Amino acid sequence: MSASIDSAGAQREGEELDPAKLRSFLIGALGPFDGPLEIEQFRKGHSNLTYLVRFDGRELVLRRPPFASKVKTAHDMTREYTILSRLCGAYAAAPKPVAFCDDESILGAKFYLMERIRGAILRGTQEVEISSETARACCISFVRNLAALHDLDYRALGLDQLYRPGWYAQRQVLGWAERYVNAKTDEIPAIDATIAWLKERIPEDTGAVLIHNDYKFDNLVLDPRDLTRIVGVLDWEMSTIGDPLMDLGSTLGYWTEAGDPSGLQATQCFLTSVRGSMTRMELAEEYARLTGRDISNILFYYVFSLLKIAVIVQQIYYRYVKGSTKDERFAGLIFMVAILGNLAANAIEKGKL
Repeated sequence: MSASIDSAGAQREGEELDPAKLRSFLIGALGPFDGPLEIEQFRKGHSNLTYLVRFDGRELVLRRPPFASKVKTAHDMTREYTILSRLCGAYAAAPKPVAFCDDESILGAKFYLMERIRGAILRGTQEVEISSETARACCISFVRNLAALHDLDYRALGLDQLYRPGWYAQRQVLGWAERYVNAKTDEIPAIDATIAWLKERIPEDTGAVLIHNDYKFDNLVLDPRDLTRIVGVLDWEMSTIGDPLMDLGSTLGYWTEAGDPSGLQATQCFLTSVRGSMTRMELAEEYARLTGRDISNILFYYVFSLLKIAVIVQQIYYRYVKGSTKDERFAGLIFMVAILGNLAANAIEKGKL
């Protein structure tokens, strides 16, 4: 069993980086070098932009916000770089940051560079043969790694400045509901009903740990020769100090199963719905076994995650409608918002994941 190394390609039109300005920054930050500077783009993401930068025998990954984005809090490069800097040496799966630039005149926004972690990234439908035993082992590795992340001492890492006292769950529900209203383009009754249901059931926080907030298979880098071994965890842009069950819920929202809507099957990682893989409930139960945390209210966290994902998709679609991006991948995203709303409504009606 093996999988291909994740690769980059040509930069998308309108998202090209200025090579002369980037070369000047690299020389100033990392020292002089001869030879060409090559820039490619990892084109799968929908949020922060990610590029592969090759020069002087090195491969670095550059992260910057989307062009024309106005949601500054969602693309805080300083925060992301700081978190990775604190994790360096304490959490082996975190990429090692190399350089940070706060001069927006260079590439039009703040950005940072980190070392590339070479490996396989499992996404939607892929031609990778995985046995039921391997699928199960991948799921176990996946949830163990999440539990290990939640076991880190964020104060010892110097990340206590990210902690905000008070009800994290309440802030999240109210904040994402407001973001939906601000980016709304169409009437989707299931989303409105989900927001109302969540607001009536906001629980007290169960704890405070470092959470990733976007922990899913296509944010993991796996050993291509052994997909059960996690060698990297990417996309820390939404990480913070918060309730661990909110993080688990985020993961469950991305965890498709056989029988889920076909639109989700095509966009989420294929591995979670193949024979041998854990169901959402089995994943939650394994997390509870590893951590000792009570998951009796897991439906709330799952439904909230579906709402959050729907709002993220809605915000991207809003940018497309307003002309801030011309990326045609975004033209049909409103249908995904409706699918997620209906999935949340169905979970609420059934009373289970």
